Amino acid sequence: MSQQSKTILSRGLSRRGLIKAAGVTAVAATAGVIGARSTRYAIAGNLIPIKLEWTEVAACHSPVGFGLAKGIYAKHGLDVELFYQGSSGQTLIQALATRKAEAGPGLLYDWLKPIEQGFDVRLFAGSHGGCQSILVKPDSDIKTLTDLKGKTIGTFDVMSPSRVAFSVALAKAGLNPETDVNWKVFPFDLVAEGVLKGEADAVAHMDPWAYSYEKQHGFRRVADTQTGTFKDRVCCVLGVNGDYYEANKDAIKRVAAANLEIHQYTAKHPDEVAKWYFDTLKPGLSLEDLTEVLAAFTYHDHWFGKDLLKEVQIGYEDLKLTGVIDASTDPAEIAGRVTIDIFA
Repeated sequence: MSQQSKTILSRGLSRRGLIKAAGVTAVAATAGVIGARSTRYAIAGNLIPIKLEWTEVAACHSPVGFGLAKGIYAKHGLDVELFYQGSSGQTLIQALATRKAEAGPGLLYDWLKPIEQGFDVRLFAGSHGGCQSILVKPDSDIKTLTDLKGKTIGTFDVMSPSRVAFSVALAKAGLNPETDVNWKVFPFDLVAEGVLKGEADAVAHMDPWAYSYEKQHGFRRVADTQTGTFKDRVCCVLGVNGDYYEANKDAIKRVAAANLEIHQYTAKHPDEVAKWYFDTLKPGLSLEDLTEVLAAFTYHDHWFGKDLLKEVQIGYEDLKLTGVIDASTDPAEIAGRVTIDIFA
């Protein structure tokens, strides 16, 4: 499986400014989607065709591919084609903006700024919690988020989902995520090397790579997106182009129902999904490790309707805290406007 990554250096750049700029204008200026490719299986019958984007490299998205291969989408009357949109949240937005896909899962925080800037997307289902961590070497004196003050955190992109999420966690822990810590970007596969070589004090990454650092290097987890401020919170949600939704409400309702079934199945059978992931995507971890990774995610929790609305509102409040969302934005108003109660 090829690894796509950006190696944009972060020194001298404002994280807030970069993330705030990565909305509609950035989408419009981008001609294509990095690392893009499509996957589909032969389907028989009169089914509704739909293209779903996904992040193939992310362990947490593997149930989507598994659900397609197992026929769960077809069971719900859908002929799904998967579009691999790369490992960046901004290519997620590009995939929908350029109509490479109509809908799909993405990290909650990745959706919010582009939506605030006018990108026409509706959010209709929560997927799971967990999948990102901050890790340190086993002998590090860093025990908590506040211990990261004055330290350097390595990540794989200047706007990586891990950086955005843990900027929120740092802010809630009383630190300024721009001035109290340093962020340093490494190539996607070499973030752990930065810590091992002393070029960074901690690493912020997503699974299965974060998990692999614990296994291979004995790294210790300081925080993740299942504990602390993220306890019982949704991590990834499904969004759909607004105009597509208005014309295809039944199809999106079917997507929501199919994903609910897929995630319920994954919660009960993480070994089966891990086996598909291991055989199909070859992520470089053992089957046992992949099973443990998937079993750790909160696929048994589900966010629809009022529960999803609450999560979207909290997400906007979180990003206002870090300055990503404009101070004038009303989290309750915008959440109510863009969140669909899909099973109402």
